[in-house]
Amino acid sequence: MKAAARGSFIGRCARLLLSLATGTSLLASGSAISREAPPSGPGTGHHPVLMISIDGLRPGDITDAEARGLRVPNLRRFLKTGTFASGVTGVLPTLTYPSHTTLITGAAPARHGIVNNTTFDPMAFNQDGWYWYASDVRAQTLWDSAGAAGLTTGNVHWPVSVGAKLTWNLPQIWRTGHADDAKLLRALATPGLLDELQPQAGTYAAGIDESVEADEVRARFAERLIARHHPDFLTVYLTGLDHTQHAEGPGSAPAHAVLERIDTAVGKLIVAERAARPDAVIVVVSDHGFAPVDTAINLSRVLIDAGLLKLTPPDPFGKVKIASWEAAAWTSGGTIAVMLARPEEAALRERVRSLLLALKADPANRITAILEPDAIARAGGNPQAAFYLALGDGMMAVPYLGPTVPLRIPAPSKGMHGYLPEDPRMQSTLLIAGPGIPAGLDLGHVDMRAIAPTVAAEMGLTLSGAELPVLDLTVVRKR
Repeated sequence: MKAAARGSFIGRCARLLLSLATGTSLLASGSAISREAPPSGPGTGHHPVLMISIDGLRPGDITDAEARGLRVPNLRRFLKTGTFASGVTGVLPTLTYPSHTTLITGAAPARHGIVNNTTFDPMAFNQDGWYWYASDVRAQTLWDSAGAAGLTTGNVHWPVSVGAKLTWNLPQIWRTGHADDAKLLRALATPGLLDELQPQAGTYAAGIDESVEADEVRARFAERLIARHHPDFLTVYLTGLDHTQHAEGPGSAPAHAVLERIDTAVGKLIVAERAARPDAVIVVVSDHGFAPVDTAINLSRVLIDAGLLKLTPPDPFGKVKIASWEAAAWTSGGTIAVMLARPEEAALRERVRSLLLALKADPANRITAILEPDAIARAGGNPQAAFYLALGDGMMAVPYLGPTVPLRIPAPSKGMHGYLPEDPRMQSTLLIAGPGIPAGLDLGHVDMRAIAPTVAAEMGLTLSGAELPVLDLTVVRKR
């Protein structure tokens, strides 16, 4: 580790005690903290970076927090002491796993390969498997670039992190929620890391647990990791806000309560990072926004009725599965990737196109657009999809649920994402603070693909697969 960059242990303790005694946030990049950091400007320093993701955080929940009745002082402080975006335009689809992989690579899903949360599995062989494995990522990650430069790297729960080459890794993984999931995580985490951190941080949260209480546990583990190892680059993922907005709706009182608790956890992470690495740059991001929903569309109903999905006879328990398919729905919240078993077959493609056009013609289905391969490619979406259905206000998609489920049903959630990235409700969040970062300035609206190369630049690194240049943090507009 770079002892000179971190400063003396005694000096760090003195600054921490002073900040706690006076109520001054260590988020600020001024005074003694910034003087100890090496001289640098945005994108030119070799700073350590703490990158925190708050799943589903809408930018307005920070910029308009007071009007919304939200008490989030640690996140609000970025608006004065750091640089922020009015909004971040995401990727197709605006889901957690594709977005988080863009946040760590600077590439769109078509390039980095994580095109959905779940793998394509129309016949359910994979038993609801997600894209957990870093080996599926086809673009260089910030972890890769940092490691290649000899920097130490850490992770707590970031998506698509199983098997990632990290110095310290607590990857996101679950299967059933059974107690054996803890054994799976232990087998995949950095050997000895859980045993090292648990005496002070408690029992690690189950991977399937998306509650704010689990966020608080994981944040404590991240604090201990920072205190013990001072990683040069650390990613931390918090999921309770997304979970609550799905269950209760965006902007709901329960969602606000969860975000306020997450704000407290973020404040503690910042204090820990500033104590360990006074010259660190703190980056807070989110993956997507949120929209309220009331109705779900079941595209499988149409495909079954058209004979494009064939079903098994009922098993002894009455369960009917998909036996074979010619066209299948790969759902992603507010969009649906329509997959063809034989994409080169023009007759099959035209048959499915006609079905989709008929669905779109009925206003009750609230289909706003049908994207074909050229439009999908321009959006950086799944190159294997023959079509994408874009859903409108209040509508979400559901996967195959059974042979008798109708085309439209009441939505099983109150909030959803996954809509087209240009939907303003899908705007996500970017907050940055630290040495050399302009204070109180607004970047306006930025493209999510620009975030990872900007983070890399703060560490003095580059990303080989990033599709956009580093954000110019000197050309900004006052809010």
